[in-house]
Amino acid sequence: MTTRADTSARPHSPTEESTPSTKTIVLLFVGLMVTMLMASLSQTILSTALPTIVGQLGGVEQMTWVITGYILASTVMMPVYGRVSDLFGRKPVLIGAVLLFMIGSVVGGLCNSMALLIVARIIQGLGGGGLMILSQSAIAEVVPARERGKYMGVMGAVFAVSSVAGPLVGGWLTEGPGWRWAFWLNLPLGVLAIVAIVLFLHLPAPIRTQRPTIDYLGMMLIAAATVAVVLVCTWGGSQYAWFSPQIMGLLAAALVLGALFIRVEATASQPVIPLGLFRNRSFVLATISGLLTGVAMFGVLSYMPTYIQMVAGVDATVAGLLMIPMMGGLLISSIVSGQLVTRTGRYKIFPLIGSAIMAVALYLISTMTLETSNVVMCIYIGIFGIGLGLGQQILMLIVQDAFPVRILGTATASFNYFKQVGATIGSAIVGAVFASRLATLLTENLSTVAQPSDAPGGALDVNGLTPAAVAEMPDAFRIPIISSYNEALLPIVQWLIPVALAVVVVMLFVKEKALSTSIDRSVDESTVVGTGDGSALAASALTEATVEDAETPHGHDEHETGSISGDKVPATSGS
Repeated sequence: MTTRADTSARPHSPTEESTPSTKTIVLLFVGLMVTMLMASLSQTILSTALPTIVGQLGGVEQMTWVITGYILASTVMMPVYGRVSDLFGRKPVLIGAVLLFMIGSVVGGLCNSMALLIVARIIQGLGGGGLMILSQSAIAEVVPARERGKYMGVMGAVFAVSSVAGPLVGGWLTEGPGWRWAFWLNLPLGVLAIVAIVLFLHLPAPIRTQRPTIDYLGMMLIAAATVAVVLVCTWGGSQYAWFSPQIMGLLAAALVLGALFIRVEATASQPVIPLGLFRNRSFVLATISGLLTGVAMFGVLSYMPTYIQMVAGVDATVAGLLMIPMMGGLLISSIVSGQLVTRTGRYKIFPLIGSAIMAVALYLISTMTLETSNVVMCIYIGIFGIGLGLGQQILMLIVQDAFPVRILGTATASFNYFKQVGATIGSAIVGAVFASRLATLLTENLSTVAQPSDAPGGALDVNGLTPAAVAEMPDAFRIPIISSYNEALLPIVQWLIPVALAVVVVMLFVKEKALSTSIDRSVDESTVVGTGDGSALAASALTEATVEDAETPHGHDEHETGSISGDKVPATSGS
């Protein structure tokens, strides 16, 4: 049986930090929202500008890397930023991430070739990988978990806004002052974010008893493994067949590198992702839920705009506007659920209900036909947005409240890393299956209507179909084409229903406890720097989590593991 450590043996007595004033928190929060908005907008803002960019810079065969390069770089950097910020402090690392993102923006604004544009996007990704992670960690250091719900809800709304606003802003800039302003826009926003961080983010420096060490080998291994996974998801089924030597080789490399990473982390003194995190039940269940949610969310969001353009016969701008109900549903439900968490202290119910609503919405979307009106379609995707908003940021709150401040960045980054990997996998698999089914259905449906030589303007190139071209075709060709899009995508959406239901099942096992109402930065010296066992940094908090999971009555412990309250004393290791 684990016993509590004697407080007299601790070099740092529990000292509860006073919470900053509401005005200071609001001003800081605005600055952090700007950094999150920059990162999230950058994932989508160039999507509508790419045709114009390719026309000016050339390099159509490299076009996908403008998006993939950013996603890959930001995903790789997530765990790195989390770990480094725990060691050296949130403030300097966050400022560094913003500056790196701004440098990438300058390179993008000045680039004169597709290769340089891709380099700019990679630099942006290297900085962008830390913007969301560190913003979420920073607000968690100044706002107790019980009060954090309302802030986390607004953070979730940022994603909703950027997912729709990105393509719209990108299209407007491309048609107006030029696509380069998608990069120049980040400079004043970056300056505003840095000013807010410098003036309003005041956090105690991390307490250390020896010089921190950086897990370079672990960082390199997880970066290499992530690159392999992303390339498998990006190239599989498109550039290379799924069972081609290239994809099988990348998959084997990902597995080997992953195994080596686990082995290195088991012995590192200050690992980039402490394996001890996975001993915490709340972290594991919330991370699995986040990964599965990412698969379902991006599996739908990545291809719904294309579906809308083709089937509804509208341009990219109108397709973006038709996605607004999803944004509105996500925004409203995210803010409302955050407020309710703050008022009631209850949080488990929201991702449970949200995932169930997602499953219902996925079913409704899968039943759409060519006769389904735009109004009905908007209602369905609006319901999907409501489901997403109810649970997305609550999962982050669960993770953050499961650990003490000293490893908050690592836990936050690890959760987001796995969620991003899930999003990449979901988007890639749905895209590969969608493309394969679409090619087959186009060939079959068009062959029953007319020979290619009978098509308008001669032979019909199914690889060169655009929404505008399809909309102008006679019904004899247009209907088989849009029917192919409908039959290719919507059954795949139906396959995602079990993924959403799996989140419901996983969340049933989450043990809800009272959220902390204060922040205590007291630190057990042995948990700050680690002792070489690969999880020493988190050992005290994680052991305590195990004890409390076994001994604490459901929902009645005001000091959940990671709720850094004043009378909290880490447990010694052992069982």
